[in-house]
Amino acid sequence: MGKRELFQTSSCQRYKFREIREEEMNTTKELAMNTLLAELERKILRCYNFYWLTVCLLLAVVVLAGCGAKQSITAEEKPVIPIMPSSPVKAEEQPVISINTPSPVMADEKSVMPVMAPSPAKKASKKMKTTRQVLLYETLPVGQSAPAADFNTENYDRVNENGFLDVIKNPLSTFSIDVDTASYANVRRFINNGTLPPLDAVRSEELINYFTYDYPQPANGAPFSFTTELSGAPWKPGNKLLLVGLQGVRIPVAELSSANLVFLIDVSGSMEDENKLPLLIKSFKLLVGQLRQQDRVAIVVYAGQAGLVLPSTSGMEKHKILAALDSLQAGGSTAGGEGIQLAYRVARENFIKHGNNRVILATDGDFNVGASSDAEMERLIEKERKAGVFLSVLGYGMGNYKDSKMQKLADRGNGNYAYIDTLLEAKKVLLTQFGGTLMTIAKDVKMQVEFNPSKVKSYRLIGYEKRLLKAEDFADDKKDAGELGSGHTVTALYEIVPADGASAGSQDLTYQTTQVKESALASAELATIRFRYKKPQEDVSSEIVRKISAVSKPGRNIDFASAVAEWGMLLRNSEHKGSASYTQVLKIARKAKGADNEGYRAEFIRLVEMSKLLGEKLQTPIRQGVTGADID
Repeated sequence: MGKRELFQTSSCQRYKFREIREEEMNTTKELAMNTLLAELERKILRCYNFYWLTVCLLLAVVVLAGCGAKQSITAEEKPVIPIMPSSPVKAEEQPVISINTPSPVMADEKSVMPVMAPSPAKKASKKMKTTRQVLLYETLPVGQSAPAADFNTENYDRVNENGFLDVIKNPLSTFSIDVDTASYANVRRFINNGTLPPLDAVRSEELINYFTYDYPQPANGAPFSFTTELSGAPWKPGNKLLLVGLQGVRIPVAELSSANLVFLIDVSGSMEDENKLPLLIKSFKLLVGQLRQQDRVAIVVYAGQAGLVLPSTSGMEKHKILAALDSLQAGGSTAGGEGIQLAYRVARENFIKHGNNRVILATDGDFNVGASSDAEMERLIEKERKAGVFLSVLGYGMGNYKDSKMQKLADRGNGNYAYIDTLLEAKKVLLTQFGGTLMTIAKDVKMQVEFNPSKVKSYRLIGYEKRLLKAEDFADDKKDAGELGSGHTVTALYEIVPADGASAGSQDLTYQTTQVKESALASAELATIRFRYKKPQEDVSSEIVRKISAVSKPGRNIDFASAVAEWGMLLRNSEHKGSASYTQVLKIARKAKGADNEGYRAEFIRLVEMSKLLGEKLQTPIRQGVTGADID
């Protein structure tokens, strides 16, 4: 091999070696790059996994917290509400709950399944655990329970206070009577809790009618007697006060018509407070104690759905009725419309001809599920009223209390409306006034007053703003009005500007004049009062007419009633209160207190004293920026 060939061979080897070296370096770089990318990928994956692990842990915490809350209420603690089958069935075919009681109760084995009643010890606990077997009944979901109210959602209709009317232009004052007393008890609740009531919670006629007055019993078979008194208006010197009082005939309990009652009880979650369902149960127990053998009671409850807890049962089987009341527990939403429909159906199935057929609704009025619109329920109640089934309403509780709805329902049902804030109030409504609450002696009672323009220049009806009627409604027997119960009293007050006194906003007409009769000018009559009423089982009204003398007839009735009316004007801050004051109210009330066997008037005086203190507190000016150095 020559030198040239040897050189070429050496050059090729060097070139190949260089290529191999470069290839090895590229491979090393590629391996290093791959290693770097792999390490970067592992780091990214670790971050990604950590992110999702964090998200999963957060979700797990939320889920576990929710499960922990749900586990605080076990299936054994769920309120069991009986649900009626969707198709109508007769009372004897309805499945019912039989509750174990100390004494044995015979029942049809085909339609009854035993249910263990809670023991007295467990009833004292809020977390009561009961196990129940139910046939064709469902359990309400606990998740539907209404949450505790953290704010006030009470509801009251606006009251536009009556003003003065000129007698020449408005000679007739027409209104329906009202025996409701709910406003007084509700106002008392506010004051006892240390606050003055909302203006629209104060209805003057219900404050006045809370008290009984010394009116004579009716004679000659009339359903009510008639009384008038006339004196000066304490808050407006020169003005007069006219009192018109009705006294319903008192019928002994033993002589009352047989009663077919349906207790319609709200057991929704909003009723679990001590002053709601627990007080309600104690209240109805007082009523059960008054029942006779010929009286019958059924119990319907409603929460998320409505159900029959107790079929119509004789008043002699008090242990069954009391056991059914003791079994009630609060829970679920509030299907009030469905409950009312079922209650009326049960009342119709057990209707007593010429008896007292009545549904007694006990609730806070907070309907929130199903058919619960005012118009829809009012139409149903009016229909049942015409068929002879009346409705009375008992209100309970605070915070979410729906006064406006319950007042409308009672008005449409020819029943009375009361607010139960204490067991003593329950005793007054359901025990002391048992006959008046349950027995109607006159329905659609209307009053019409025609004032003599020679004696009265203008007048103002105190209260009854929601009961005013048109003049033509007085003789219209199709127009609904209030009912009067056994032993009930009704009191109406008119503030009068005498014809020789200052007028309240009089205005002459441009195109016509009104002539006053010569007989009116010569008459000593202040007014003519007419009453219309129907007997409970009749649809044609009768009329009573009375003449009122213009000569003052003061008495203890009008003195105490005027004190209550003046208190109402102060609570409402009425534009017509004149020189009214709490001091004057106390002076008149103490003087006119009378025998006061039940102590209600003494309680009124105490409430006036408390409202005076609360009123003075509100009027005390608040000093801004006061420090310790500013206090003497």
